Amino acid sequence: MNAPDPTELVQRGYDSVSHRYRGDHDAPAEYAPWLTDLRRRLPANANVLDLGCGCGIPVAKTLADHGHRVTGVDLSEVQVNRARRLVPQATFRHADATRVAFADRTFDAVVCLYALIHMPLDTQPRLLHRIATWLRPGGLLLATTGAQQWTGTEDHWLGGTATMWWSHADAASYRTWITQAGLDIDSEHFVPEGSSGHQLFWAHRPQ
Repeated sequence: MNAPDPTELVQRGYDSVSHRYRGDHDAPAEYAPWLTDLRRRLPANANVLDLGCGCGIPVAKTLADHGHRVTGVDLSEVQVNRARRLVPQATFRHADATRVAFADRTFDAVVCLYALIHMPLDTQPRLLHRIATWLRPGGLLLATTGAQQWTGTEDHWLGGTATMWWSHADAASYRTWITQAGLDIDSEHFVPEGSSGHQLFWAHRPQ
């Protein structure tokens, strides 16, 4: 019997737990300072890509409400349909972030929060390279990554019926991959979550 495809597990998982994962009016506390900092750094009417946008809450909605042009991409059709309803002023694409294409120098910022860690490990460095090309000179990357290396699944994630899948490297590997992609790292810090956590990176494409 063939093992389930990880990408299909993630897609079905978020289709199943969309509302459990994020309510229509949720305001997760850890996002607030990140989005405040991002808004401070962005030019007016910036063009921003939200990779792994989920239902559009809070990233796409916050940025769109402040006059930025937001494009969201997500693997889950349920999440994308919710995002289109909750953030009608943004544009959303139901697509695999590892395969989606954009023209070079399209975006002033790319946000990728809690999404890389759901992608096959061998696709992640390549995606970071592509993100670097999508950014305009001086453009920003705000991303969460793994802090410790781990690949695995969890059945009945968030109390639902679906199995969720993750795969991530350690922070040092992401540090290397981001710089090899041609981006300069501005800062990073550990974001705790339960008994583990993630690494938050700020980086930019050099002028």
